[in-house]
Amino acid sequence: MTGILPVKKPAGFTSFDVIGKLRGVTHTRKIGHSGTLDPMATGVLPLFFGGATKCCDILPNEDKRYVANLRFGIVTDTQDTTGKVLEEKESRVTKKEFCAVVSEFIGKQMQTPPMYSAVKINGRPLYDLAREGKVVERAQKEIEVYSIEVLDFDEHAQTAKIEVSCGKGTFIRTLINDMGEKLGCGAAMSSLERTMAGGFDISECCTISDVEEMMKNGTFEEHLIPVERLFEDLPRLVLDDFDKRLYRSGVPLELQKRGWGGTKGNIAVFDESGMILGISFMDEEANELKLRKMLNTDK
Repeated sequence: MTGILPVKKPAGFTSFDVIGKLRGVTHTRKIGHSGTLDPMATGVLPLFFGGATKCCDILPNEDKRYVANLRFGIVTDTQDTTGKVLEEKESRVTKKEFCAVVSEFIGKQMQTPPMYSAVKINGRPLYDLAREGKVVERAQKEIEVYSIEVLDFDEHAQTAKIEVSCGKGTFIRTLINDMGEKLGCGAAMSSLERTMAGGFDISECCTISDVEEMMKNGTFEEHLIPVERLFEDLPRLVLDDFDKRLYRSGVPLELQKRGWGGTKGNIAVFDESGMILGISFMDEEANELKLRKMLNTDK
């Protein structure tokens, strides 16, 4: 059982709750995921089964898209409406003011991870420290927000709905918190749905109930997406049987001898049957095809 299944995570579940549930449903232990979602969040959670778990940390597409609702005039310890209210302010934000602030948060920027997050400091997740009432210094990280669209704005209720396209590591609730700070009234996220992750759209997702039905019908494995899908946009290198044996044995393959070169970044390595073998890159200085991750070791 090897492949990827994009699942629509329900609210109230952690990402590991979903894995735990599907381990029982599918009778397999080897399941991984990419991109943790908060318990209150819903949406795209790509799950990796069997040998596909090797791909979790080398996804070529780590961009994400979210739809979030927010409320002005409130600041919480979790930066969303599930947390403890730290401050409430009168809010009279107009749509014009909000859109002006939104434009300032597009592009590369530094962001401080929230205390209630899975980011680790000295081996401990920040949320563990936060639950103990501790606040520690966190290093800022560079993120990139590609676009923010205001989907809805209710001036009377002082709420808004936005769609955010961004790169890896972006905390949407922190983005909203920082917008509220910029506006001077505070803001907290009230809901979040991830609509795209790892190259998978929410329209491709199935529910936990769908998986249970697939198992009953004996069709589960038919719905698993081959790992090749993840790397279809990467340059391809096809090895003959001789080089395939060397590659899977870890023997360096000389570039010049084979007339290879000129490809920058990662490259997907296949055999002549179309099976993906691994992800590598061409190190022209060392004249070698360097391995990043072996994906198929079947002999």
